[in-house]
Amino acid sequence: MKNDARSHGLWEASAPPPPRTSALTGELSVDVAVIGAGFTGCSAALHLAEGGADIAVLEAEEIGFGGSGRNVGLVNAGMWVMPDDLPAALGETHGERLLRLLGDAPRAVFELVERHGIACEVERQGTLHCAVGTKGLAELRERERQWRARGAPVRLLDARETAAKVGTSAYAGALWDERAGTIQPLAYVRGLAQAAITAGARMFTSSPVVSAADEGREWRLHTPNGVVRARRVVVATDAYAKGIWPEVRREQVHLPYFNMATPPLDEALRRSILPERQGAWDTREILSSFRFDRQGRLVFGSVGALRGPGHAIHRDWGQRALAKLFPQLRGIGFEYLWYGQIGMTENSLPRFHKLGRDVISFSGYNGRGIAPGTVFGRCLADLMLGRIGEADLPLPVTPAEDVRHRALRETYYDVGAQVAHLAGARL
Repeated sequence: MKNDARSHGLWEASAPPPPRTSALTGELSVDVAVIGAGFTGCSAALHLAEGGADIAVLEAEEIGFGGSGRNVGLVNAGMWVMPDDLPAALGETHGERLLRLLGDAPRAVFELVERHGIACEVERQGTLHCAVGTKGLAELRERERQWRARGAPVRLLDARETAAKVGTSAYAGALWDERAGTIQPLAYVRGLAQAAITAGARMFTSSPVVSAADEGREWRLHTPNGVVRARRVVVATDAYAKGIWPEVRREQVHLPYFNMATPPLDEALRRSILPERQGAWDTREILSSFRFDRQGRLVFGSVGALRGPGHAIHRDWGQRALAKLFPQLRGIGFEYLWYGQIGMTENSLPRFHKLGRDVISFSGYNGRGIAPGTVFGRCLADLMLGRIGEADLPLPVTPAEDVRHRALRETYYDVGAQVAHLAGARL
C-alpha cells in the first residue's frame, strides 16, 4: 500500500485483491455512516447491511490500511489482562459480559469466514502462550485457573509438551487455548469488506472525513470530494484515528510492533517448528510472536518500529533471536519486513464512547484487534438496528480522556525496544 513494502509486507503480497472501490464524489444520504474500513468498521457494515440498513463506509486510505492489515494474525480470545481483572475494572455485569463475548469471539470470526467463503488461510489449532522461566509459568498457571473456572478449553502444558508443540526447549511451559487460531489478517478484512458490499453496503476508499456537522436530525460528513448525510455514525478508526474525532487517538499510546517473514521453508524445517500450526507468543515484557503462513513462511515479530536505525537493529536482532530459538534456521534471512502501531489504553481494556448525538465508537484493542474488532462491530450494528440497548453492551459508556505523557511514553517504547534489541535482550 502506498508503495511502501514496510507497511503491510507479506500480507499485501499474499492477500487476494481487495473489492473494487472508489473515492466518494457527490452527495448521498444513508441510515448509518461507518468511518473506517478495518475489522470493526467492516464487521459493523456487514451486520448493518444484513439487517436492512442503508450503509456508507468512508475509509481515509484503503481497506485494512491500519492495524487490520499489519498485525500478526493471531485470533485470540479475551484480552491481555487477566480474566478476573475485567470484573474488578468494569464491574461484575460488564466484566463478565465482556469475558463471555471475547471468549466466544474467535468462533464468531471463524463462522464469518466459513459463511462468506473468505479465503484467509484459517488455522483453527489454537494458540500457545509460551512461558519464559518460572515467573512466566506462574503467570500462565494463574491465567489457566481463571479461564478454566469459566469453562474455557485451555490447558497448561509442561516443558516437554511445549517443546513438542513449539519445536524448541526454550520455554518452561505454554498455555494452549483451543478456542483460538490464526488467519491472514489483510485477506480477512478484505473478505469482510466484500461480504458487506455484497450485502448492500456502499464502501468508499481514499475518502477521509475532513469535517462533521450535527444538523439536528442527521450528520453531514464532508470528504474532499463528497458529502454523506447520515442519521447515525459509527467511528471505527481506533489507533489510526486522525482528523475527525481525534480523541479516539489521544486516549491511546502507540506501541510499535514489527513482523518479519522468512522465505518458504522446506518440508523438513516446517515439520520441526509448530508442527500443528498453532500461533505462538511469549510472556516477556518485550514479547516475541511467531506463526506460519499457508506457504510455509515463519512470521516472527516483536516490539519496535522498522524506521531509521530501528530497521537494521530489529532485523539483526530477529535473525539472532530466531536462530537461538530454532538453530536449524541459522543463516535463513527474511523475505518480508513490515510494522504498524498497537493502540494501548491506560488500563489495557477497550472503550465504548458516545462521541456526539448518535455517534458511537469502540476502540482500544491493545493488540487484540481481530476477534474483538469483529464482535464489537457486530455489537455496534445491533445497537444501531435496535436489537439491543446501551444497557446490554459489553462495556459501559465512558468519556474519551487524553492519556498522560503520551508522546513521552511512545518515544520510550520506540527507543526502549531498540536499546533492548541492540543489546540482544535475553530470550
